[in-house]
Order: sequence, then C-alpha cells, then structure tokens
Amino acid sequence: MDFSHINEQGRARMVDVTDKEETYRTAIAAGEVKVSETTMGMIKSGGIKKGDVLAVAQVAGVMAAKRTSDTIPMCHPLMLSSVDIRFTLTQTQVQIEAEVRCKGSTGVEMEALNAVSTAALTIYDMCKAVQRDIEITNIRLLYKNGGKSGEFKR
Repeated sequence: MDFSHINEQGRARMVDVTDKEETYRTAIAAGEVKVSETTMGMIKSGGIKKGDVLAVAQVAGVMAAKRTSDTIPMCHPLMLSSVDIRFTLTQTQVQIEAEVRCKGSTGVEMEALNAVSTAALTIYDMCKAVQRDIEITNIRLLYKNGGKSGEFKR
C-alpha cells in the first residue's frame, strides 16, 4: 500500500502541487437516475411541484463542481474555466454528463464526479414526493486529459 499521503504525525495531507506544471485539463463524468414512466412524464411536462427539475439539477451540478474542495477534504480548490451539465432523457432514465475544464496543476476528475452526483441527488430530491424508489446508478469517470498521467478514456 502507498502511504505517501500520510505525514510524519500519521495524519492525512493534501498532495503538494507547487512544482507541478500547469496544463489544460478536462474531465467528463456520467451517471443515471432511474425513474418510473410516470415520474419521467412529470419531469418532461413540468409537473413536479418543486419546479423545473433539470434546470435546478443543472445549477446544482455547476455549484457542486465549483465547491468540490469544500466537501472532499483532500481536493485542492480550483479555478474552473468551464462546467457543462448535460441531460439525456429516456423513458425511465435521466442520463447525466458533466464536463469540467481548467488550466491548472491538478486534475478536475473529482469536480466532474461531484457535479454528476449532486445533479443526481437534486433530481432525487425534486422527485421524491412522487416516487420513493428512484435509483441513482453508475456514476463514473468517462474521460480525463492533462497533467503527467495523460489521457484516460473509459
């Protein structure tokens, strides 16, 4: 096991990125929210009492990406240059994709994953009054580039 993140006092610490080169970085994450056909109909028609589900989830995803370091302890605060949250609707799924970009010395994978997770949780929150068995599934990193480790494609 690699314990390089533990300092001499046995406490976790942020990785030092002082000497890392700034590069353009992109990460794309995805996930799904499974709902019933009835709930999907209400999402599409604007019938959810709390408001426009996808608009609120989109704003929540952007906010989450920007505030990732506030909730994930070892993440560095980043100056993001772009956050794009996209939805694809099927009969029983809201498919979420988040693309995050920055120029920096550390990656934006956690920001993209946090954006998807928070957008999914927002959809759940907005729809839970009409359906309690909503499922959030398959949150994953699809793509990343930039930095020393280069490109990753799922």
